[in-house]
Amino acid sequence: MSAIDDLAGFIADLQRKDIDAPLMDKLRLHVVDILGAWIAATGVAEGRLLIQFRNASEKSALADDVALHCALARLSEADDIHLASMTTPGSIIVPAAMTMAAASRSADDIAPAIVGGYEAMIRLGEAIDGPSVLYRGIWPTYFAAPLGTAAVAARLLQLDRRQTAQALALALTMAAPSVGQHHAATTSRWLSVGNAAGNGLTAAHAARAGFTSDTNILNSRLFPDVYGIDLDLAKLAPDSYRESRLAKLSFKPWCAARQTMAATQALREFVAEGQAANAIEKITAAVLPPHFKMINHGVKAGDRASFLTSLPYQMACALLQPDRMLELGAPSEPLSQAVQAMMSRIEVTADESLLADYPSSWPARVTVTTRDGKRDKFVRDVPGDPPRPLSDADLQQKFRQLVEPCLGKDKADRLKSAGSGVLESPDAVIDVLNIVNGCLEATTAYKA
Repeated sequence: MSAIDDLAGFIADLQRKDIDAPLMDKLRLHVVDILGAWIAATGVAEGRLLIQFRNASEKSALADDVALHCALARLSEADDIHLASMTTPGSIIVPAAMTMAAASRSADDIAPAIVGGYEAMIRLGEAIDGPSVLYRGIWPTYFAAPLGTAAVAARLLQLDRRQTAQALALALTMAAPSVGQHHAATTSRWLSVGNAAGNGLTAAHAARAGFTSDTNILNSRLFPDVYGIDLDLAKLAPDSYRESRLAKLSFKPWCAARQTMAATQALREFVAEGQAANAIEKITAAVLPPHFKMINHGVKAGDRASFLTSLPYQMACALLQPDRMLELGAPSEPLSQAVQAMMSRIEVTADESLLADYPSSWPARVTVTTRDGKRDKFVRDVPGDPPRPLSDADLQQKFRQLVEPCLGKDKADRLKSAGSGVLESPDAVIDVLNIVNGCLEATTAYKA
């Protein structure tokens, strides 16, 4: 048996009864959270561009709809994340499953399909050591997206073990490692990750039609010789499926690169304890060495990614403009002098002592200097990580802040209600897609 055969057996055999109540409750929260990110992205310039591009296409294939919906959810940067695999699986798996299930008018297998998709993406991210390869230029979510959506599609299409294995192997032949660096007002990154997600559906349909591939692809020399990756196939071994990776899945408490959040959270806690921003003379943020280069920079007007990944900006925003933490877009106005001045007082350093539990945790240590001296704070987990879960009220507030500006209160309530019921009801799945497509149509005259 190959690693692909083992994974295919898990996905094909998984039944709703195999998903215990606590995991189902967690899955339901993640579905609604991703719906919030998905809708909110329609209000961002890059999201509108994706919708316009899809509208201009002469094709009407389901894979193109999957591509658009996954791209929107991923570009939000408000989606969930699995730290140890460096993947953001929910933005790929949830929209793909919703779109496919609504098209087939069936949600009977949607819970096992979503679980199978999450597990496939996360475990491949772990097997390629996502936290290491990311900083070599390999984007784990992009690389794993075809496999994840192939797992979803195989389950919803009720493929047998053999067909599922072929779908997964075909999907891996479509996997690409990187989209390169993008420092511009818009980026092909989201278009690319959406197309990667669509490829997984194509792979599943091809497998059902009789196309085959090498199910020993993970055991071959492809990964070490072509990608320079030594796979840890134990992550895909049968015994590993006894512990769901969803238990280690994190929510994002606000919209930003997760690499910036521990240090920003430390500063938020200083403020909650009474620290006045105007009394701060200097802030030193010690971060993980692998993250240092990515987050130690300023911002560029019009470049949304620079704001999402800039630790000095995120920390200054937390101090001076906390109400903007869940805004998805880059600021349309120039930075205030106060924000610029605060950013200039923030020094970011790399600290190897923080690596003890990496990559399962991404800690930071922050030192605030005032006239009265220095104060230190260490943050291992941020709100939304499994050891520090967000409350239902926190998640509801996040959802409303993301969705109501796009849909209004009544439709936001309807979407939340439908999203909470998709794991049980085909009608709820269809209702979700109707709301999403209505939002797209209102945004740029998109026709589903």
